[in-house]
Amino acid sequence: MPRFAANLSMLYNEHAFLDRFAAAAADGFKAVEYLFPYAFEAADIAARLQGNGLQQVLFNAPPGDWDAGERGLACLPGREAEFRAGFAQALAYADALQCPRIHVMAGLAPAGVERAALQATYEANLAWAAEAAQDAGRQVLIEPINTRDIPGFFLNRQDEAHRIVQAIGAPNLKVQMDLYHCQIVEGDVAMKLRQYLPTGRVAHLQIAGVPQRHEPDMGELHHPYLFQVIDELTAAGQWDGWVGCEYRPARGAVPGGTSSGLGWMKGL
Repeated sequence: MPRFAANLSMLYNEHAFLDRFAAAAADGFKAVEYLFPYAFEAADIAARLQGNGLQQVLFNAPPGDWDAGERGLACLPGREAEFRAGFAQALAYADALQCPRIHVMAGLAPAGVERAALQATYEANLAWAAEAAQDAGRQVLIEPINTRDIPGFFLNRQDEAHRIVQAIGAPNLKVQMDLYHCQIVEGDVAMKLRQYLPTGRVAHLQIAGVPQRHEPDMGELHHPYLFQVIDELTAAGQWDGWVGCEYRPARGAVPGGTSSGLGWMKGL
């Protein structure tokens, strides 16, 4: 069975954020991820991790003004200083939380700016971040995201993400492969797992049912088969990462809403 990490930005929303760690541990999760930790003191989060026997496996670098609709800074010309300051903050949190991976969101492609300029800015920022993270012993992740959920997002396809990682050539720059986004944009998910996981360039997986983004026992993807593929690649020594459960519980943010929907995991 794959190793599953609870995404605390989406799961257990009936609880205050710091109380979600205990809820996840009670349901058997050994690891967590979430979007952003910056609204809380790193020491408070670290205490919840330690107190509940949980491992922090992923969070995002600051994305710019999230409430105003920004979804990352990495591809935006003229925002390099802000990007670097935010990434430095992410590294400090990663150190405090002993988190090995930081996801850098590409950002929305601004109207009227040539894609070549955005690409050059994106790759330069990623190269800088990978070098800074290498010194700290962390990995930098990039994630293709579908433009239905985030219209205008700069990075959408697995092949493009892998091309960027290969072009930059930093050993700690990796791909975050979200099977939900992959299915919406490209499909052929099982074959893409078999293609990309053995390369060593995928550091993290995420799952959700398609198209509603509920539990992975709903929708058009047959996750039990995909979990079999992941297990095969793990047994062959071609994968050793975590699978983030980044979905919205179909029952909503009601008491027990997340826990009652975990039959898909407990039945594996």
